Amino acid sequence: MSFATSRPLIPVTLLTGFLGSGKTTLLNNLVRQPELADALVIINEFGEMPLDHALVAHSTENLVMEMSSGCLCCTIRGDLVKTLQDITWRFSRQGHRQFRRVVIETTGLADPAPIVHTLMTHPSIASRYRLDGIVTTLDLATGLHSLERHTEALKQAAMADCLLLTKADLASTEQRTELLRRLDGINPAAPRWMISHGEASASKILELGLFSTEGKMPDVKRWLREEAYASQRANAHDHDHDHDHDHDHDHDAHHHAHEHDVNRHDDQVRAFCFSIDRPISEDLLASWLELLMSFVGSDILRVKGILNVEGNEQPIVIHGVQHIFHPPARLPAWPDEDRRSRLVFITRNVGRDVIERTFQVLRPR
Repeated sequence: MSFATSRPLIPVTLLTGFLGSGKTTLLNNLVRQPELADALVIINEFGEMPLDHALVAHSTENLVMEMSSGCLCCTIRGDLVKTLQDITWRFSRQGHRQFRRVVIETTGLADPAPIVHTLMTHPSIASRYRLDGIVTTLDLATGLHSLERHTEALKQAAMADCLLLTKADLASTEQRTELLRRLDGINPAAPRWMISHGEASASKILELGLFSTEGKMPDVKRWLREEAYASQRANAHDHDHDHDHDHDHDHDAHHHAHEHDVNRHDDQVRAFCFSIDRPISEDLLASWLELLMSFVGSDILRVKGILNVEGNEQPIVIHGVQHIFHPPARLPAWPDEDRRSRLVFITRNVGRDVIERTFQVLRPR
């Protein structure tokens, strides 16, 4: 197994969110902020509504123009790979690239996984770009319904590095509480920010990846956030207790049935952390990941990990989306004294026991 080394790559922020959740309003606000003054914004042509006409004009062809903030904006009218390949030379002056980062706004019905796969695996893309983070907008008033009814909305929320919760003024206390409770199970580690009328600081959505543009020491604890998964397990236990209490007293029979609807999309998603005390051999790691990817890869929505690999003084980090893994990277040093291997998983219809059993089966006794 070969390990990639960190090197300067163009950070890409993927902005997702279901129909009507406020992505365009948010983006209109973000591009006016100085942190995105040197960004290239790529917008899918199938968006629900166009950006402000001062930023993007209507066109039947690829359109690229400079925004008032200094940003460059490209409306996709073709293949994303071609767009990402072309922009590095198309926006260069005297051999110097004119943007430092990229923001891609997807359509409301988009599954973010294919774009992440492109960033991770396409030779000419992976050698120039890196995923900085997936940012998902979620409507507090209708988000719960979207998660229950639409797989795309569920994957957008489950895969997010950051959740921006919109339209709080239109949501009841019950809607807000129930949605937040669902998100505790779907994606407990992603920071959540309440935003109003698209007003959010650009700093909340940037530098979410492991490697920053400034070349600082990687912040593994922030990136992995394993403590959130421990809290999620405790909350799940409390939730089961509370649920039994409601059932015994028959306070809300309809609510009880709703909680246990196994056909709900979000009831099929699980988030958990798996730790390994002893160092892992490279062969065991490769065999284990290959086994998981072969049998349940499409249902592993996201996995992040810091690993203690035999023969390596430095930790190795891995990042996967479904059956695709970014090349493992070696970090300069361990973030603390904890030398355990730790992996966080977000899966669909794959329980923690499956992950643990496959590892134990392969591990030498």
